[in-house]
Amino acid sequence: MLRVGLTGGIAAGKSLASRRLTELGAIVVDADRIAREVVLPGTPGLEQVVERFGPEILTDAGHLNRDRLGQLVFTDPDARADLERITHPLIRTRTEAMVDAAPDDAIIIHDVPLLVEKNLGPDHHLTIVVHASAEERLARMVRDRGMTEKAARQRINAQATDKQRRASADVWLENNAAPAQLRHKIDKLWNDRLVPFEHNVRTGERVRRPELLTVVPPNPDWPAQGARLTARLRRIFGPEALAVEHIGSTAVPGMPAKDVIDVQVGVRDLSVLDQPEWRERISDGGFPRAEGEWWDLVRGDGGATRARKHFHGSADPGRIVHMHVREIDSPAWRLALLFRAWFTTDAEAHLEYRALKRQLVGRGLTATEYAKEKEPYFERAAERAEAWAKRTEWRMPTPR
Repeated sequence: MLRVGLTGGIAAGKSLASRRLTELGAIVVDADRIAREVVLPGTPGLEQVVERFGPEILTDAGHLNRDRLGQLVFTDPDARADLERITHPLIRTRTEAMVDAAPDDAIIIHDVPLLVEKNLGPDHHLTIVVHASAEERLARMVRDRGMTEKAARQRINAQATDKQRRASADVWLENNAAPAQLRHKIDKLWNDRLVPFEHNVRTGERVRRPELLTVVPPNPDWPAQGARLTARLRRIFGPEALAVEHIGSTAVPGMPAKDVIDVQVGVRDLSVLDQPEWRERISDGGFPRAEGEWWDLVRGDGGATRARKHFHGSADPGRIVHMHVREIDSPAWRLALLFRAWFTTDAEAHLEYRALKRQLVGRGLTATEYAKEKEPYFERAAERAEAWAKRTEWRMPTPR
């Protein structure tokens, strides 16, 4: 089963995307529809809303007057919070029941207008944002919904900003043109990413790095991708993860790299995660564990230190991830953070490592050979990084 969050600003085209995904075979869980259903006449939800806001928020027929209620809560944060305390648990219970009833191979689309505002992205395997320019959205709201321009602007300004939505988006779908263009983008996304992603989650298959070595220029979106992944992993691991960090070359600003996001998860006791229920939980979250035993080897003044770790990949064909699960007091945990800080801060080290990458890429190596060839460099560089740490009084970041 794959769980996908779908959102977008008012009049951006989210409903069109939702309809097309339904046509393709997705099960759409519409948060707005559920929110209306839990306050229908005769429901406990409506009774609680009337108790809090009074009978004047009902129509003559006994239905909830949503416009009147909206006027009450739109400008009153306390009233809005009270309404959410009533409706959100009911919506959550109804949503969970719909998901539980879905087949194992379902692609569940959670259509949530306030997904970004409520920070619900990490609850899903993937977040899709449908976007249209503010000018286009204004025109649609005035033309198609009969709203005044002032009211339309107020609705837009009350929602998340484009910057906030982009930071939350694993998939960003522009929708400023004809509806057919958005449907085409949805079809491609469905076939190329969502269907194979669901298969990989269900079968525990991780997406492997290509052996054809490709080092690409720095991508300004890598930090945001790392932030989304680490947030998702914190939800999956819960309190078992003492820290989750984006590491490796994609975590170093300005550093060319293979287009692979490396993250490390710090735990107190790795053996806890050997339990079958943990392996299943992490795999169902979209990060299947690689078979076999995996080890970190760190060399220092006292000789080599060997520590066991777990290695996981991503089930997402659109984003290759290497996840290293380490005990948080292991030398490898600290060294990964030290290298990130050193290459980010020390210009000489940064340029030297870039030069090494160019040299190795020019030799036509495979990805495995490339990694192997860098090992002697990192053995030597570790001493220099430690000297830099001592000189600058570097300390590991606080676990987060």
